Amino acid sequence: MTATQDWLARLVAYPTVSSDTNLPLIEEIDSALANAGAVCERFYDTTGQKAALLARLGPDVPGGLMLSGHVDVVPVIGQDWTVPPFAMTRQNGRLYGRGTTDMKGFVASALALAESIDGTRLASPLWFAISYDEEIGCVGVRPMLEEIAARDILPDLIVVGEPTSMQLGLGHKGKMAFQVKATGVPRHSAEAPLALNALHIASDFISGLRRLQDDIEARGPREPGYSVPYATVHVGKLVGGTAVNLVPDHAELLMECRMMAADDPLALAEQVRKAGAAAVAPYKERFKEAAIDIEINGNYPGHSIDGDHPVVQAFAQCLPKGSKECRVSFGTEAGLFAQALDVPVVICGPGSMEQGHRPDEFIEESQLHICDSVLASAVVRFCASRRPLASHVPKQMHGKM
Repeated sequence: MTATQDWLARLVAYPTVSSDTNLPLIEEIDSALANAGAVCERFYDTTGQKAALLARLGPDVPGGLMLSGHVDVVPVIGQDWTVPPFAMTRQNGRLYGRGTTDMKGFVASALALAESIDGTRLASPLWFAISYDEEIGCVGVRPMLEEIAARDILPDLIVVGEPTSMQLGLGHKGKMAFQVKATGVPRHSAEAPLALNALHIASDFISGLRRLQDDIEARGPREPGYSVPYATVHVGKLVGGTAVNLVPDHAELLMECRMMAADDPLALAEQVRKAGAAAVAPYKERFKEAAIDIEINGNYPGHSIDGDHPVVQAFAQCLPKGSKECRVSFGTEAGLFAQALDVPVVICGPGSMEQGHRPDEFIEESQLHICDSVLASAVVRFCASRRPLASHVPKQMHGKM
């Protein structure tokens, strides 16, 4: 196994789903980076059971490169795995296990790189930002980001290593998540017309959201490069009622909006609230209890950067010839980094999200090899003096240095 594959096996062995602690894994990463000469600092959550990790190889000066990744993974409960999810399995050029693609593969490559570099030869710092609870709304990176911003840590480039098949990711959509509660008036179903069915209110609200989606598709901002190049409004869960012979007085739904970077999230949230008010309005005169309460319970910004940005072009020179640009519809921490630090941020990592979050998640060994070479070349470009950093730094295989 390569050093990256060895690290990936170690990372996969930790079942770092968001319901559990990640401290044993953070301890191992912290220890390895410290032994490699890095200065490390942890940022704990309020329970003390999870931590993000910020580490620096090289001098404490402006500029350099930051590699960002999360180590939490989605659960495996209810999925039909044919290999152990928390033990890496190597078969036919693929490495199986939860998190191999999303996104412990990138983290493994970054850690193997750190252990192979002499930090005293770096002219600019190489940063590692390891977060938790990304999968439940980019939660764990935020306290660490506040400190990074407060300390004026401003790398020349941040690479968020979400899976893009090592293509150059220039953007992702943002997200707002909503919890919506509809209140009606209960009664025996034999007299249903005398009651107010909360599920009916919720259904009217959903109809309003569908009209909102049609309007966004027709007139909203568009950004080429996405499979759906405009904002989306989606209801994922609707619950209400207890028995067929009882008119339900409460219903609850969970919904989200996925937004382009150019969208105004406050304006979109207001449109959702107007749809709620419109759903309740016809009932208000007859039923004073009629209501819809809408609460935003999670959000993160979208991200977009120009592929012609000089720093982006410099990183593109580290990629294999023929690499394409892309935009990913799933969320990442890139928007939060760009918002907090106002520095160039790209998304680029091994594997494809087509394999992420699924049973028998895997990553191709070839993708890790490409990632290893790209990150090594990026360190030469953004962090190194003219002296070689390490014996493994690849030859000019990704373009002119």
